[in-house]
Amino acid sequence: MNIPALTRNLTAGALLVSLSGCGYLFGDQGVFRDKSEDYKKAPDMPVITVPEHKDSDALQEIYPVPPVENALLATEEFEVPRPTPLAAGAEDEIVRIQRLGEESWILVAEAPGQVWPQVRSFFASAGIPVARVDARAGTMETGWLALESAAMASRFKVRIEQGVQRGNSELHVLQQNQVGDVDNWPGSSDNVEQESEILQALAQYIANSAGTAPVSMVAEQAINASGKISIQESSTGESYIQLALPFDRAWASLGRGLEKSTFEITDRDRSSGIYYATFLGPQGEDDDGWFDWLFDSEEEHPQAGQPFIVSVKADDESNVAIFLKPAAEATAPLEKRDRQALLTLIKGNIN
Repeated sequence: MNIPALTRNLTAGALLVSLSGCGYLFGDQGVFRDKSEDYKKAPDMPVITVPEHKDSDALQEIYPVPPVENALLATEEFEVPRPTPLAAGAEDEIVRIQRLGEESWILVAEAPGQVWPQVRSFFASAGIPVARVDARAGTMETGWLALESAAMASRFKVRIEQGVQRGNSELHVLQQNQVGDVDNWPGSSDNVEQESEILQALAQYIANSAGTAPVSMVAEQAINASGKISIQESSTGESYIQLALPFDRAWASLGRGLEKSTFEITDRDRSSGIYYATFLGPQGEDDDGWFDWLFDSEEEHPQAGQPFIVSVKADDESNVAIFLKPAAEATAPLEKRDRQALLTLIKGNIN
């Protein structure tokens, strides 16, 4: 037998099978062909005939076509509002500690899915054992720790929440002493100093590693990253800010947001939830681009120097609505577009 000839025949045969296989897999009739247009070739099947004495309720259209309503559009003129920008009053700080009364938390300008791995890495690098992790709830609990100069062991719980703004995160730390009922976490920390120390150390660690950590898809999907603030419109057509915060924090956040939005607060009535403020307009070259984008005007801002009443109304324990209207002494009319632009400006500066 001629072995070289046999080898050549086998090689040619294998090559032929290989080429034929490519057509079988990737050709027009192959297994991996483009099937996106196959539905157009599907034959029409006759309607199933059901005997009169049988129930035919189960035989219905899978994708019924809804009826077309001949609704008429409103005849008045309207203007499509500009989309909300990614950040209105963006700041250079990626990580900072926020305080309200006795409560403190870390505000991070990153999505929860980005912050979650950094918290895990913080505990690992510090040699702190993690006893329980729940990415869907956004919580991470440590084991009991014997801290230096502490009379008893402590443990900590970190809770990651969606921040007010889209793509931001909030980290809350809870501390508990190993005494009494340790089956349940307390409502507030047993040792505020220990809570503050962990909070500051965690904030510094995230600031040093921001932008370099991987993303947790579970935490990203579980903790909504769309933000807690939006601009809505009432049934009467009035635009307002919807904010998912309790009144106390919303009140304080709005005050800071107004000042960052170049409003001068002239008076306030917390019991009524009202800020009296004057809009100053752009205060420097850094503000010009933002204001031009909002109002599309090369002249002086149309509402500069005008007084406003900004009110906070609680919808429930964790949601408020923020309204803006001209004060009685205002001299310029507030068009709907200007109202939306001012609300957008305030919205971007609330944290």
